[in-house]
Amino acid sequence: MKRYLILEDGSFFAGEGIGAPIISTGELAIHTGNYGFQEALTDPTNAGKILVFTTPVIGATGINTIDYESIDPLVKGVIINDVSLNISDSVNFLSLDNFLREKKVPAIYNIDTRALVKCALKQKIIKASIMDTNDDHAFDQIRALVLPKNKSATFSTKNAYAAPNVGRSVAVLDLGLKHSMLRSLSLRKVNITVLPYNARPTDIKNLRPDALVISNGPGKSEELLPTIQPVLETFYSKMPILGIGLGFLVISKFLEFELAELPFEFNGTNFPVIEQNSDRIWQTGMNIDELVYPDSINLNMDQEYFDIHTDLVAGYVNHEHKIVATAFNPEGSPGGWEASRIFDIFLQMVS
Repeated sequence: MKRYLILEDGSFFAGEGIGAPIISTGELAIHTGNYGFQEALTDPTNAGKILVFTTPVIGATGINTIDYESIDPLVKGVIINDVSLNISDSVNFLSLDNFLREKKVPAIYNIDTRALVKCALKQKIIKASIMDTNDDHAFDQIRALVLPKNKSATFSTKNAYAAPNVGRSVAVLDLGLKHSMLRSLSLRKVNITVLPYNARPTDIKNLRPDALVISNGPGKSEELLPTIQPVLETFYSKMPILGIGLGFLVISKFLEFELAELPFEFNGTNFPVIEQNSDRIWQTGMNIDELVYPDSINLNMDQEYFDIHTDLVAGYVNHEHKIVATAFNPEGSPGGWEASRIFDIFLQMVS
């Protein structure tokens, strides 16, 4: 079935439809990872996005029961150059087409994704729609679309829940967390309680945790800081705090570091960062659109991590004030595990 990707600038791309045969609108986003499409599709940070995969073919490995980052994908659509429609007959795997149909997510393949990426890089935010036609009415609809704000409020858990274990107790503020982040902490024997993004300081105090994690997610730091600031004011320097992704941006804004808008959103598995004190390079996964200007950091950091592409700060560690924050995802998923040492640094601070 022929379907169209409609962009707000008046351009369109035609291809073949798979997945759910529905109309969908959202923000166009480029994913540059060469693997991990299941994790990318189910990453809550991609909520509301129509995800364009730059790797030439996806779908060959199918969908398994392990690599979910949330129970259901929150993306609004998928754009692919080519797709593998046939996979192993194993009952443990589901084809990408059937998965998208089951989860009510539309997709288009046979799209010139190289041309699409060139078009997308000219603009910061591109409203897009997957439709059956490319007439004037379709373009009027996409131009009238208002993208949602404060996505973390929508996708954060509404009720606290536990991920029990036998070790140190850590409270996690859910801004749109990934399952693999909880898994990484659990493997290190951390007893976790997940709280809504708008949890009050007293909610956290009542748990008597040893540390606090502010998760990644799909929101904007300026939208969330007024809500999370009372928590940071209460616990900053008093207990170890780890911020990942959006949590990194919220902590950086709280510390009055200056955030720099990236030339294009980093969304993939191929973003190298260099560890300042050792010159060790980690290949990391990121899903973020801002990093920190080095000159704006007014604390004496024990360690800083710099994005090699831009020389901007993508992470830092401060033992005096008990802060660890990274723009990259130390759990990978998708991505390598080179940066997983961040969890160990954080838990050493807890000990």
